[in-house]
Amino acid sequence: MPLTKLVPDAFGVVTICLVALLILLGLLCIAYSFYFQSHVRRQGYIQLGYFSGPWIIRITFILFAIWWAVGEIFRLSFLRRHRRVVLDLRWQENVCKWYIASNLGFAEPCLFLTLMFLLRATLKMESGALSGKWNRNTAGYIFLYCLPMLALQLAVVLSESRLNGGSGGFVSLPETFTRTYSRVIIDQEDEVALCTYPLLSTIILGVFAAVLTAYLFWLGRQILKLVINKRLQKRVYTLIFSVSSFLPLRIVLLCLSVLTSPDKILFEAITFLAFFSLFCFSVVSICLLVYFPVSDSMALRGLRDTEEEEDDRTVTEERSGALLLAAPNSSQNEEGLSLRGRRDSSQERYVELSLFLEAEN
Repeated sequence: MPLTKLVPDAFGVVTICLVALLILLGLLCIAYSFYFQSHVRRQGYIQLGYFSGPWIIRITFILFAIWWAVGEIFRLSFLRRHRRVVLDLRWQENVCKWYIASNLGFAEPCLFLTLMFLLRATLKMESGALSGKWNRNTAGYIFLYCLPMLALQLAVVLSESRLNGGSGGFVSLPETFTRTYSRVIIDQEDEVALCTYPLLSTIILGVFAAVLTAYLFWLGRQILKLVINKRLQKRVYTLIFSVSSFLPLRIVLLCLSVLTSPDKILFEAITFLAFFSLFCFSVVSICLLVYFPVSDSMALRGLRDTEEEEDDRTVTEERSGALLLAAPNSSQNEEGLSLRGRRDSSQERYVELSLFLEAEN
């Protein structure tokens, strides 16, 4: 069924509202993270500083999610009708090319990479691994590993005519493999350039996501070996389910979008579902990797004055939610878990699972 005025407007308004909610959630979590960081430094909660180690990477994850969400707004046909935002066809076509390079080539790969580095941080055996140096190095690795994806997507966008067998072309591919936009007429009055998803770009992103998903399963298996709290296990399983379901679903939907014309309602529905799948992934990840760790860490503030008086180590374990495991060669007489981590013991190494902290309120 061809597009009518109502359909793109409805999908556009819903998309903008969801993007606004994601941005609001992200900004609140960023403010919460800054508040927690300043609280640790000003109030002298030195032990809690251990759990705030990856705070810069957590904020970076939110910023990438916001970048992706804003980019999704620019692809909407809702903004192209009646020249609401993008004035002419040439600008609309260029915006579509920028969207593919920005979202599929940069924002989404960086989002996936940041998630993996945050999960990998939970397996670090030394507190120094989550220091400021770790944050700087991790940020550098994220941008470095994303460069090949950005280069490939730029190659697809900039070489569209040559890949289609145009003048000077070196290979001939079907148009659906490289097409970033399509000119259509809506309501028999407006000619607009609607953004499409090149199948080649989607395949590249799919391979990238498949590799990271496989790595996630390995990370999740290692983390689950260390988790002793059922609620923490639920968080790990939820995150694994989110990545292993929403990411493949988005890739499949983007591939299916090439089977229909951009001026059809089916295309609008497919692209919206593809957006919604990654939206759900972003919201779940922000809650599990940013909000809950900070919230649970804030709940540990009262332990500073009471942990010396507590003899029941089981209670301390449940309240702290911090999994600190001694090395195999540690004395078996040293029982329980402590927020301080007994830092003076040279024979002990610790595993921080602060990304999945759980505290009883």
